[in-house]
Amino acid sequence: MVRVLSFFAIVFVLALGFAWMADRPGDVIIDWQGYRIEMGLMTMLIFLSMLMVVLGIVWSILRSILHTPGALSRFFSRRRRDRGYSALSHGLISLGAGDARAASKYGNEASKLLRNEPAALLLLAQSAQMSGRREEAQSHFEAMLEDDETRLLGLHGLFVEAERQKEPLAARHYAEEAHKLSPGLAWAGKAVLAYQAAAHDWEQAIVTLERNAHAKLIDKPTLRRQKAVLLTARAMELEDHEPDHARQLALEAHGLATDLVPAAVIAGRLLTRRGDVRKAIKVLQATWKKSPHPDIAEAYAHVRPGDSARDRLKRVSALNDLRGHHVEGSLAIARAAIQARDWKQAREQLRPLLRTQPTQRVFLLMADLEEGEHGDRGRVREWLSRAVRAPRDPAWTADGIVADAWAPVSPITGKLDAFEWKAPVERLTGPEDEDSTDLLDMPLERPVAEDATIVGSPMETLKAASKPAQTASGPIVTCAPTTETVSPGAAAPAAPPADTRPEEKASVETAAKAEPAQKIVEVAAALAETKEALKAEAEKAKAQKADAAKDKLQTQEGASQAPKPGEDAKAPAETQSPADRVKAKVAQRLAEGKSAPSTATGPSADAKTEASPDAKDKVAAKDEDAARTVKGDDLETVGEVKLPRPPDDPGVDGDDDIPRRARKFF
Repeated sequence: MVRVLSFFAIVFVLALGFAWMADRPGDVIIDWQGYRIEMGLMTMLIFLSMLMVVLGIVWSILRSILHTPGALSRFFSRRRRDRGYSALSHGLISLGAGDARAASKYGNEASKLLRNEPAALLLLAQSAQMSGRREEAQSHFEAMLEDDETRLLGLHGLFVEAERQKEPLAARHYAEEAHKLSPGLAWAGKAVLAYQAAAHDWEQAIVTLERNAHAKLIDKPTLRRQKAVLLTARAMELEDHEPDHARQLALEAHGLATDLVPAAVIAGRLLTRRGDVRKAIKVLQATWKKSPHPDIAEAYAHVRPGDSARDRLKRVSALNDLRGHHVEGSLAIARAAIQARDWKQAREQLRPLLRTQPTQRVFLLMADLEEGEHGDRGRVREWLSRAVRAPRDPAWTADGIVADAWAPVSPITGKLDAFEWKAPVERLTGPEDEDSTDLLDMPLERPVAEDATIVGSPMETLKAASKPAQTASGPIVTCAPTTETVSPGAAAPAAPPADTRPEEKASVETAAKAEPAQKIVEVAAALAETKEALKAEAEKAKAQKADAAKDKLQTQEGASQAPKPGEDAKAPAETQSPADRVKAKVAQRLAEGKSAPSTATGPSADAKTEASPDAKDKVAAKDEDAARTVKGDDLETVGEVKLPRPPDDPGVDGDDDIPRRARKFF
């Protein structure tokens, strides 16, 4: 708009000028060297205007001719620069795409077209890094050190190359040089702090940390936390030979970060050594409220040297009240209760943890409890086996490394304040285990008398082993096996001897109790042993049967040599086997039949004498069948076994009405 107004203004002024001159006509006379030229004023003005235009055109032509070399030079230079920047742009794109070969090609082209261009050197260096040409990349970065504008760029590149080649000294040198040139450079400040902390140069690390905070590289909470970590690390070094200085550093660190457990532990320990128990208690309590930790509980329990185990238990209980319902508090009380031999309180603290957080420490404490209270090695082994399969407890972890104690820097990356109190990352949760309270409520093992014997069928043993475990509130299922003697006429089990002493009966019943934790492998082994014993007994019975038949034949051939009645009964009954008793009874009956005096006369007496051999054969066959039934000759002894009905069978109403069914044991 301004230009339009200016144009109309100029035209208006020129029009006024021409109008003014037209109103005042005149002539112009030029007299020079005998020449006289006369013309009007308007003609003269028009002529002068045309002359000026012609002179301008001529001057432009001459000027263009004179400046042609320079213009050509500028044209080619501009074209070269455009090509160089185009190559640089394509090289950066190829570098970002991961094409190191194309990036190197465009970088070489850009460096030729663009002289002393830092971006071209950076492109060549990074393409060499990507393709693995470390020496070439290092030479490009060293070339950048000669220029002030690219010096920091070169230092950073050399720092990265030194870290890749595992040269910490060179990397620390380049980082310190860059930090001196530019204190506000973030990578340089963090790298210098990390290398100083890794070298345990805590004092210089604190100076660097404060310089980074002054340069606004870190915020105030980070400054307080990292400074507390560095002060704690320095206090750990000075704790043994300079305890006073270490105590001051630990207290300063505790003031900066109250939740830092190592600082509180060191401060409490050194204050306890000095005798300032009240201040030590205050420091430990402040940290426990924010970060409950077993080291805090241990230091708090021994804050007053010379206290008894009962006093330590009371102190730990008071500490737990500051942060109630925490697992570390329950574990600390349980540990102190075990040391004080307060088994009941230890069980009360560990019982909820067995259901909610069954970790390795809980099972190990249960093993200590069982060993200290009862000395039950079986339970101790069971708790230890569960501890192996249990989830791991929280530990000091940094970069996947689990350490027994806290450290200020990570051993892997060298990061400051990298250790955290948490569960290890390799296994967040353990395998699901059975309810751990079943072992807690299990009855104690008692020694079995050496002379106690258990007599029962394999089916009863298997039934007793397969019954479920009972809790502390329910009855304990026992299996009292008895000796079963099956006769041909009836399959009812024989009654136990009446002369069994009460103490022997109690020992047998105690030994026959089925353990809830009995394994199926043990049952199978017992069945195998029983089967082998029955086989051996059957073979022995066969041999005895053959001997009995042989004795029978010898007795029939020589009745005069038969033993007198009651002669074999002299042997004690407890030393004779069932087969021996049968043989003795057969021999006695044969002797009675052969040697009995005959008082009758006539045909009746003769008939009785002639019928005696058949009767003897029947008695012998009956006794042999009884002996075979007693010994289980064919391993198919038939007996009546009380079979429980299935859970889903409506069956009978009472337990006494359970049907009995004949089954074979094997």
